[in-house]
Amino acid sequence: MKNAKLTLLIAGLLLVGTAWAQTTVTGTVTDPENVPLPGATVVEKGTTNGTTTDFDGNFAIDVGDGAVLEVSYLGYSSTEEPVAGQTTLRIQLQEDATQLEDVVVVGYGTQKKSDVTGSIGSIKSEDFNKGVVANPGQLVQGKISGVNVTAVSGEPGAAQNIVIRGLGSFRSGTTPLFVVDGFVIDNTSTGVASNPLNFINPQDIESIDVLKDASAAAIYGARAANGVIAITTKKGMAGKTEMNLSVSTAFSTFANKVDVFGADEFREQVTAIGGNLQDGGADTDWQDALTRTGISKNVNFSMGGGAPDKFSYYVSTGVDDQEGVLENSSLTRYSGRVNLNQKALDGRLNVDINLTASRTENDRPDIGAIVSDMLQLNPTIPAFTNGQPTLFDDRLNPVVRNRIYKDFTNSNRILANISPSLEIVEGLTYKLNLGVDYSSTDRDVQQTPYALLEGLDEGTLQTTFTRNRNTLIENTLTYNVSKGVHNITFLIGHSYQDIYFQQKRFELEGFADNDIEPRFQDQLSSQENPTSLNSVAEKNELQSYFGRLNYGYNEKYLITATMRADGSSKFGANNEYGYFPSVALAWNINKEDFMADNTVFNTLKLRASWGQTGNQEGIDNKVTLASYVDSKADNDTYPLSPSATTSDGYPFGTVPVRTANPNLQWEVATQMNVGLDFGLMNNRLTGTLNYFDKVTSKVVLLSNRIDPIQPTEKIWTNIPELEIHNSGVEFSLDYNTQIGEDFFMNLGGNITFIDNEVANSPFQIITTGQAQGAGQTGATINGYLNGEPAGTFYMKEFIGIGADGLNQFRDVNGDGESLDDDRIPVGTAQPELIYAINLGFNYKNFDLGLNFNGIAGTKVYNHTAMSLFSKSQLNQSLNTTDFAIQFPDEDISNSNEVSTRYLEDGSFLRLNNATLGYNLDTQNMGLSDLVKQIRFTLTGQNLFVITDYTGFDPEVNTGNEIDGIQTFGIDRFTYPSPRTLVVSLNVTF
Repeated sequence: MKNAKLTLLIAGLLLVGTAWAQTTVTGTVTDPENVPLPGATVVEKGTTNGTTTDFDGNFAIDVGDGAVLEVSYLGYSSTEEPVAGQTTLRIQLQEDATQLEDVVVVGYGTQKKSDVTGSIGSIKSEDFNKGVVANPGQLVQGKISGVNVTAVSGEPGAAQNIVIRGLGSFRSGTTPLFVVDGFVIDNTSTGVASNPLNFINPQDIESIDVLKDASAAAIYGARAANGVIAITTKKGMAGKTEMNLSVSTAFSTFANKVDVFGADEFREQVTAIGGNLQDGGADTDWQDALTRTGISKNVNFSMGGGAPDKFSYYVSTGVDDQEGVLENSSLTRYSGRVNLNQKALDGRLNVDINLTASRTENDRPDIGAIVSDMLQLNPTIPAFTNGQPTLFDDRLNPVVRNRIYKDFTNSNRILANISPSLEIVEGLTYKLNLGVDYSSTDRDVQQTPYALLEGLDEGTLQTTFTRNRNTLIENTLTYNVSKGVHNITFLIGHSYQDIYFQQKRFELEGFADNDIEPRFQDQLSSQENPTSLNSVAEKNELQSYFGRLNYGYNEKYLITATMRADGSSKFGANNEYGYFPSVALAWNINKEDFMADNTVFNTLKLRASWGQTGNQEGIDNKVTLASYVDSKADNDTYPLSPSATTSDGYPFGTVPVRTANPNLQWEVATQMNVGLDFGLMNNRLTGTLNYFDKVTSKVVLLSNRIDPIQPTEKIWTNIPELEIHNSGVEFSLDYNTQIGEDFFMNLGGNITFIDNEVANSPFQIITTGQAQGAGQTGATINGYLNGEPAGTFYMKEFIGIGADGLNQFRDVNGDGESLDDDRIPVGTAQPELIYAINLGFNYKNFDLGLNFNGIAGTKVYNHTAMSLFSKSQLNQSLNTTDFAIQFPDEDISNSNEVSTRYLEDGSFLRLNNATLGYNLDTQNMGLSDLVKQIRFTLTGQNLFVITDYTGFDPEVNTGNEIDGIQTFGIDRFTYPSPRTLVVSLNVTF
């Protein structure tokens, strides 16, 4: 009994002693920028006593004497902090470069950058182009080698040409494949005149990965020949709650005027050539009169967070209202996004849900007419007389045109997908990806009746309804296994995609002049003003089977092998399926034993790949099947009624419009790539060098038949032996350094050399660009010629004005005449060199970023100059530039014939983006408990362009397609590019 009491007494004293030795320690865990880290683990070293930080990074823990706290957080280096009698600690964790190694999207999965064997260009949100941005293409312009992003005009949300590693197809299907959060976007028209990707809010995008070579893109098979752009949107970070509000206002002005004559010089020049001067007594700058300062506003709010190992969320909403520099020109987008992730079964069940909804409203003026007017109208005529638009004798005052002409487009779009995955057994994961992309677009193009000018007194309306539906079902199985130095990932999958497109277009005329817009009026079809209805509906299906094997040995030697089989309803029974293999090898040289003592290279990886991808874009629906139409035109009738007195009395005839071609097959791009990735000086200097060679074969074309005795003039077919070759070198370099304690600098850039050539073409020329206008329509400007780059300009060489005052052209064949056979290749619209320079500087709370981009070795055909800037125009009292008086002896009757006279150098260097930022120190202001960050930025876009081109901007493409063949490098009445200044505020809570 005494022993028991003694034991209890000793135990009690020990417990009391232990309690007396306990100390409560509180503290905060932050990152290097003093941002709290919620969910960080704090453990008393050598014990199981621990806790985690709350949403504000705070913790409290009872520890014993001499305790040491171990603090860890994902993505940061763990640290040990001795308590040493302290009761309050502030612990700052440093980023761990090994944990934060870049992860890139590789198609149906992700990989560490060090494990990637293909050629992939990646960019994170912090490196995107800043300012007024309407779509993803603008974010990456000049940022990734081998990727040429060209805006077709300066219109808000203008369409873009995005070409990866050179032009590889004749048709308009040269756009890359876009994949948004694993959902494959279809490139079918949505009925929007501007860029169809404007529905994505750029501020919701976390990263963009560009899959450039066949090894990286082959997993997408039949649609990856033009490359793949994978867009990953922002997700919530489990354990870290954050709200972000950003607001901005932008001011856009006319960046570069065309140097037409002022009023006094105009009077002088018209008189000098003996023209008919119509002097209105005014001094009007029509470029000023028809443009404005566009004011754009953007508001975005987002919030994200979650619980560690349980769930995360990201929710955003935004309004982006952009005004163009032309009247009636605007783009307004309302967007919302919800991204959710939920985990269960100890993390084995993982469900991702991504939903975005948007409404885009796009107003457009009559761009061609307005631009034509601002350059050619008589500067002595006032825009207004007695407060009203001046009434012209024989044409419409453009001020009035802006009032009576309207082009409205409203587009609603929803993109949603759910991706549950289940780890069946350790290493084996099944994933389902189920999604839908639905859009509904209404477009009204109207002209209100205008009684003061003949031909405009009845009014017109063209209404188009477009509906798109894209559904996707994908099933994949992924097996990961690591044993010793061996690492294997095996993926197999099945994909089915159903794409539906429907469009109805009504054309009406004859509206009452009652101050009610035609789109809001009733209109009945009549014999004088019949209503026209054109309808089209298409359904395309794509079924695919694919697999990929990744093997790594000791993280040194890597191999990737891919195979995809695609079956498409676009192709005939004899070639319904296409097969697209690829293989890639990589060697992490820096991990070899013989590099153990290396002090130069931190990263050194050699890559090589070969593969094939396909292209079905730009091909009409079910073109392999025969198609017929009922017709009475051109005697397409059956004379079966003896009582009929005209052909109208006969029944309709059935006429073939397309004959069957079951042998039509995929275009195939075969690509080889050799690359080197390197990093020096603790990876402060990093770079990538790639050589690629890409050959497109089995080229698809809507071609004229060789045999004239055929029921149709043209047929969709593969052109035997014809190939498109693209080869080149890409080089990118990035250098980061710190000078002193407060100054950081980043210098980077990329350069791409591309050699493009059309080989084995049986055609003299496949025309891509034709002239338009009186006396010019149909004349070839550029196209595809054998042995020349795509988009080669093919025309006569202008050598001056002859003694008769008319054009003189080089007599190429020496026959003494100037005919079509004197046309020669005189340059290309495709650049030989693409480059960009990026500079970044940080000093304390200030930062400055400068982004330059440019191209060289390209030409632009100035169709605007050919149409407007002639002595004949000046003679009629219409304005021009001094181009029209370049040759004093030129006769006013001289024609504006397609020739090198209007072909100009399209090379340029542009300061595309400059951003000055300042971060307020919320801690010193006493606001750190309320606000994490307050940031002000001032951004300039298109601040200057160095170029010899005389038009508004050398980055242009406003020619017309011919039979679906895309045109390049033609400037015809293009919407002028703006110069923009943006003031922004960003607040993070």
